Amino acid sequence: MSHRIDLNSDLGEGYGAWKMGDDATMLGIVSSANVACGFHAGDPLTILTTVREAAARGVAIGAHVSYPDRVGFGRRPMDVTSAELTADVIYQIGALQGVCAAAGTRVRYVKPHGALYNTIATDARQADAVIAAIREIDPALILMGLSGTPVLDRARDAGLATVAEAFADRGYTPDGQLVSRRLPGAVLHDAEAVAARMLRLATEGTLAAADGSTLRLAADSICIHGDSPDAVGMARRVREVLVANGVTIASFAGVAG
Repeated sequence: MSHRIDLNSDLGEGYGAWKMGDDATMLGIVSSANVACGFHAGDPLTILTTVREAAARGVAIGAHVSYPDRVGFGRRPMDVTSAELTADVIYQIGALQGVCAAAGTRVRYVKPHGALYNTIATDARQADAVIAAIREIDPALILMGLSGTPVLDRARDAGLATVAEAFADRGYTPDGQLVSRRLPGAVLHDAEAVAARMLRLATEGTLAAADGSTLRLAADSICIHGDSPDAVGMARRVREVLVANGVTIASFAGVAG
């Protein structure tokens, strides 16, 4: 049986003189790039440079939309109205669409960032506001969300295509949630162990939860954080192990046209 999975990373997150991650190298490893849209990170030149490099390498581009929170890097929950959130997401996708047009490519999916990603996984009101934004600006865009969470069902019910995501470098609770960053075991640092976990996920659809139990997880895409220590080394090792074991690395979105 052949196996195929997408590798994605959060890119374009530098801001002026402040550099974040190694985008150029990561774009040689991943098949999809979640590009910051300016609300949590990313200045216009950084975003344009990242998009051009992604286009040159045939990497699919997604809008990494966020709450308006540069100082908090988009990791602080915000109680915004539905109308505001819908407008914020439309604005960010539109900005990235413009950059992509200039670079001869296009936006193919949307992955909310940080606190917004975590909130809409279970918060129906904010989830519906994000879904409405995508439907209004381009209903062909795919929504990427945390595997097993209600937001994916809500998006599908609204007519959007969805992609379920798993995190390479994060621990999971037995019920499929991410281990809180406040607890031990939340972030995994051993590249060999992470690569072995992701091979098991890609081929068997399971991985070990934090308590050692077996968790069944449906995932179409694996995220490797671009800003974690030695993110490039970990991403490279995950790709090497997957490919060596016959797993095809390819974007769910495709890059033709």
